[in-house]
Parts: sequence; C-alpha cells; structure tokens
Amino acid sequence: MVIGWWLLWATMQFAIMIYYGIGVRDALIDSLTTAIVLTLAGYIVVTIVKYFRHTPKNALTILVATVLLAVVCTWVLGRKINFLSTDEKYLNWANTTLLVRFVFVWLMLIIAGIDGWLFFYIKEHQQDELRLKENEQLARETELNSLRQQLQPHFLFNSLNSISALTLAQPEQARKMIEQLSDFLRGTVKKDGIQLVTLRDELHHLQLYLEIEKMRFGHRLQAQVQADEKIQQMKIPSLLLQPVLENAIKFGLYDTIGNVLISIEAREEHQDLVIEIKNPFDPETVLNKPGTGFGLNSVRRRLALLFYRNDLLTTNQVGNIFTTVIKIPQTLTDTSKSNL
Repeated sequence: MVIGWWLLWATMQFAIMIYYGIGVRDALIDSLTTAIVLTLAGYIVVTIVKYFRHTPKNALTILVATVLLAVVCTWVLGRKINFLSTDEKYLNWANTTLLVRFVFVWLMLIIAGIDGWLFFYIKEHQQDELRLKENEQLARETELNSLRQQLQPHFLFNSLNSISALTLAQPEQARKMIEQLSDFLRGTVKKDGIQLVTLRDELHHLQLYLEIEKMRFGHRLQAQVQADEKIQQMKIPSLLLQPVLENAIKFGLYDTIGNVLISIEAREEHQDLVIEIKNPFDPETVLNKPGTGFGLNSVRRRLALLFYRNDLLTTNQVGNIFTTVIKIPQTLTDTSKSNL
C-alpha cells in the first residue's frame, strides 16, 4: 500500500514536471528516482517506529530521524540531478526546487511514520486483546471445571451410604445400585462439564441418576418427564440438570412422608430451550433445613459463564410447589461451543 502511494506521487510529480516544460526523459528519471529514495527512507522510518516504544520521548526521536532522513534524501536527489542530466533548463529548475523537495520528502516521511505507528499500535492492541481473551477463556474453563468437581461428592456420599445400608439387608439391591452408580459416574467422566449435548443425552444421563435415587427412596420418588422428539434434539450444557434435580429431591423428599412427584417439562419458547422442574416441599420444615444453596447457584454460575447472562435460571414458589426454570439460548449454543 505504501509503495502504491509512492508511485502515485511519482506519477503526479512526472505530470507537474511535464507541465513546467521539463523533458519526458528527465521528468521520468527524476520522478522514479524520487519515488525510490522515498520508499527506502519510508521503510527506514517504519522500521524505527516498529522497534521504538510509543512514548513522547521516542516520538521526538522519530521526528528528528525524519528530519535527518529528509536532509539525506534531498542531498541524494541533488547529486543525482547533476549526475544524470545535462539539460540546463532541467538543472536550473531542479536546483531551485531543492527546498520544496526537502519539505515534500519530510512531510511524506512523517506520514509514513504516523502510518507505521498506527499499524503497529493497532497490531499490538489486537495482540493484547487476544491475550486477554485467552486468559479470560482459561479462567472461565478453570471455574467451570471447579464447579463440576464440586457437584458430585454430596451425591456420591449419599449413594455409598445407601449401598452400605443395603449390603447386609438386601445384597442384590446393593449390587444393582453399585452397577447403576458405576454407569452414572462413567457417563460423568466422559463429559467435561463444558460441552453442549442434546437434551436427549442429558435426559438419559439424568435417568441414570434417578434410578439410583429411586433405589434409596423406593416408591416414594416418582418422576415425570415431558419432552417431545423435536425438543430432545435441542442443545444443553452437559451435566446441567443433575444438581437441579438433586435440589428438588432434597427439598421434596427429606423430612417428608408419602409419595413425591417431581416433574420435568421441556419446551421451546422463542427458539430457546426452556426446562421447568417442579417439586413439592414443606414450607414449615424447609426454613429450618441446613444447606448452602450451592446446587442452584452453581447452575446459575455455569449458565452465566457459558452464555454471558444472569437471567437464565429463575425460581418461584406457589403454595407448596417449588419451580425452577432454566432457559438455554439455542441461537448462542454454537457460538458458546466454539469459544470453549
């Protein structure tokens, strides 16, 4: 691009010299020589700008360098004039325009310096932004992995306690529960907690979790899932629903008697996947129940990290029914996946 500008100025200089009656040969040699000298000097200025930090002190150094280069270029052009031509008219015209040549060369070198400074400044700024983005991405992935690692211990300890209790009384049930727990954990290990999967895959993994919990609570735990075939093809972050369902079981079955129905409904709203999980609870005992609220908070945090939104998980209570609503933006799932 810079060379193109030099050629443009050479063409304009050639036209001006022809206009003032300079011969074609002298005008062509003069304009091309000037373009070559300017190109070399401009390259030197851009190189200086490249390796100098952008500070006021360095800006003054670069300004002085352009003045010195302009002096050298003007001297070279003056020597060339007397060496390449014997035309008196051309020599007189060229010698009387040396000051104009100096000013012109100096201005062109300043333009080259500013252009080079802007180029390297923008390039450095883009590299800084890329490094910042990579650091932020690494921090996001680290936090997501940390959240995932904190999800399983509570469920695992409860399952192992249940297996321990069944070992003597119902060894066959204990063996079956161990197999189910193994299948569940194997599926968990295969997923990194960040990737997006279909709702079908997530519900299959959730079913493994429910089978284990049903071994603990027996017929008291009932689950109802509603999601048609089209909805099951939509995308969802892997391992997202298990902590929500664990929360529903904790507040729905602990400290209560009788059967408890937990419903999971998936639907599409404005091209988003919306999942609604409902569970009954006892308002009198839930206030005294210890808990950190980590399950829902971890899901809310994961959604915020993946989709840069804080409104994708909401809860509400109507009577003795607690509802958790999760929204997964389908228009952003491909972008979120590519950023990870």
